Amino acid sequence: MNIVCAETVLAGTPAFQTLGTCTVLPDRAITSDHLQNTDALIVRSKTSINAELLTGTPVQFVGTATAGTDHLDIPWLEQHNIRWCAAPGCNANSVAEYITAALLSLTQTSPFTLHKKTIGIIGCGHVGQALIKKARALNLRILQNDPPLAAQNPTEKYYPLHTLLNEADIITLHTPLTHHGSWPTAHLANFPFFQELKPSALFINAARGGICDYDAWLHAHQQAHLTTSIIDVWDPEPHIRPDCIQQAQLATPHIAGHSFEGKFNGTLACYHALCQHLNHPPTWQPESHMPPPQHPHLEIDAATFSTEEALLHHIVQATYPIQRDDTALRALQPLDEIERAQQFDLLRKTYPLRREFNATTVHLRNATEATEHKIHALGFNLEL
Repeated sequence: MNIVCAETVLAGTPAFQTLGTCTVLPDRAITSDHLQNTDALIVRSKTSINAELLTGTPVQFVGTATAGTDHLDIPWLEQHNIRWCAAPGCNANSVAEYITAALLSLTQTSPFTLHKKTIGIIGCGHVGQALIKKARALNLRILQNDPPLAAQNPTEKYYPLHTLLNEADIITLHTPLTHHGSWPTAHLANFPFFQELKPSALFINAARGGICDYDAWLHAHQQAHLTTSIIDVWDPEPHIRPDCIQQAQLATPHIAGHSFEGKFNGTLACYHALCQHLNHPPTWQPESHMPPPQHPHLEIDAATFSTEEALLHHIVQATYPIQRDDTALRALQPLDEIERAQQFDLLRKTYPLRREFNATTVHLRNATEATEHKIHALGFNLEL
């Protein structure tokens, strides 16, 4: 069994070498020539899977260790009887924690506050549902928009898009990138979208770059109809536009889903799918590859913080200092286009360890019961 694994697949070698010979290659460098003696291919989103790559190869299994599948030509794979798998929901909690960290960061670096705010969540699949839990923990009013889910579940409370755009103080995108069907999402956030957006609303895109028309987004900022944005995904990537980086209040290099758990879950999903495809019992022991968090324990005296938002921000940024990612991306602005693209990929490839909130235990003193509940609901372990 010969397996080719993209180098950004976390723990790819120890996982897949239990099933055969595993060759690791740079994601964007994988070509048809590399696959002439390959049975299975494991990738992430930087590798496009299509006829050009696979025609004339013996590849019979393709796995992507990501939730998104827009880099896979699924109709072609199925037409040629090539088994494929993805990892839906693998990084949903990671993205929800990213948005939690971003919102709390803004409360400390700008006049923004979460008090009495409404969040409009566009796309209520795995990530949307994970974010709803965090939003409830932060006492945000929640408006959900998801036409496909609304059609399947007419009794659930979903709102039309115009309601979210007119009422929400925070608009965040969490749809897949689709170009066809009844509800295509490509350039969903376009000129009319931003024109209808509530003045002073905060806009977030941590889904897919192509869901947003960034020319329309820039125009909305230039016209002062939109003043604050958090952007993690860009169009195009990796050739990101410096004018877009400059305009965003918080700009990060497509790493919202890059917690250790988020990437690890993707690898695990592909591993189990390949085991099933081969009718091979899983023998890899993933627990041995779980690193300790940077801060397994936090000692917090709530009485030393002037506001609850400051307290929550302190706890969250101790586990995920999101401004670090913003600083790293902004450092790419002066570079030429080719070097900027290379460094963008490098930021993602060499992303530092980030464990999720539930890897940290907070030892809390002098907090109200409501604050204790919020910290626990955000995902932290709590000791009083």
